[in-house]
Amino acid sequence: MLNSAVAKSGRAGDARWRTASAVLAEVRRAPGVTRAEVAHRLRLSTGSSTEITARLRELRLLVESPAVPRGRGRPTGVLRPHPSGPLVLLIELRHDDWRADLAALDGELRPFGAGRHGGGRADGQSDGQSDGQSGGPEPVLTELGQLIARARERLGGRLRAVSLAVAATVGDGRLVDASSLGWPPVDLGTLTDLPLLIGNDATLAGVAEARSGAASGSRTGLHLLVEAGIGGSLTVDGRPVSGATGAAGEYGHLPFGDHALRCHCGATGCWELAVNGIALARHLGERRPASPRAYTVEVLRRDSAEARAAVTAAATALGAGIAGLVNLHDPDVVTLGGLAGPLRAGAPAEFASAYLGGLMAFRRAEPPPVLDASHGEHGARHGAAAVGLDHITTEAALAGWAEEQTAL
Repeated sequence: MLNSAVAKSGRAGDARWRTASAVLAEVRRAPGVTRAEVAHRLRLSTGSSTEITARLRELRLLVESPAVPRGRGRPTGVLRPHPSGPLVLLIELRHDDWRADLAALDGELRPFGAGRHGGGRADGQSDGQSDGQSGGPEPVLTELGQLIARARERLGGRLRAVSLAVAATVGDGRLVDASSLGWPPVDLGTLTDLPLLIGNDATLAGVAEARSGAASGSRTGLHLLVEAGIGGSLTVDGRPVSGATGAAGEYGHLPFGDHALRCHCGATGCWELAVNGIALARHLGERRPASPRAYTVEVLRRDSAEARAAVTAAATALGAGIAGLVNLHDPDVVTLGGLAGPLRAGAPAEFASAYLGGLMAFRRAEPPPVLDASHGEHGARHGAAAVGLDHITTEAALAGWAEEQTAL
């Protein structure tokens, strides 16, 4: 195994694979891009671009179809993923359900499966709405393992990796805090022997916004996702700052809240306890909700002075916390995913006042814009696709794919 890895690493050093990887990145960045446009962006000569795309067609990575003529000049072709090319299986494991897609080299998502499970309680208990899936992580992991096995049986060697987005704290490739799912810490390494890339859902949603969403074009982006709690990510040049173990971005557990309140994570004063559905229920004097996300959606629909006051308190806490993160991280732009945008919309003046008031004075003249995320509820899967496709289009991965194709 070691000798094989060393050999592949040596082959990957070839400039051909570096250029091939760059070409495939352009195909993903701008679906429908032409060979001439790729050559211009990568500063390739006509001969080089023709040679490399021919090689990628031969290796079942790309196909080239005629482009619509645009004035004078040599004809060129549109580059698209080969119909027999490599794929990544994406799985998003949320608080009470999961969804799966396949992604080809253009990053487009193609549905592959969905299901429900019995997690989702902020207090670590099952909510009872599980379609028979309860009793901890085992039934869900069994179902996901079977899904991966079906994908491998159907796709064979085309399936190169599994990219998993999870509503839990991820560290060193495992779920180190899955209390939002009602689970103990879980090792997911037994799901498959394929490369398994595991990321927090909010972190991956931030990657999606930085690569192809509201934060695209920015060097440093801050993404905040409000669902049952608060998560997020800081991206630099489209890549997340993951920390020493990969568990960075747990913004909901910053001590911005009331220190008389203890969070399910074990800490006191967590920010999310001032923003999420649990906070809304506390303001309204109502029972702690089984599903904080669903409860927040329901409160946002209410037309009462009490509901508006609760939403205003949550939006104010959200704006103030974002200001603190801007002071910390100095981003170009802030993007809001999940329920963060609707909470802001529920009390826009109060949110803006808290945000601007919490900024250091020198930032207030030109504060980073706070934008709604572009990818909506699909952000985590688009981010998982980006990370998965990064993995299967490295120089080493392309060299390995080429070796398999030439052996056919």
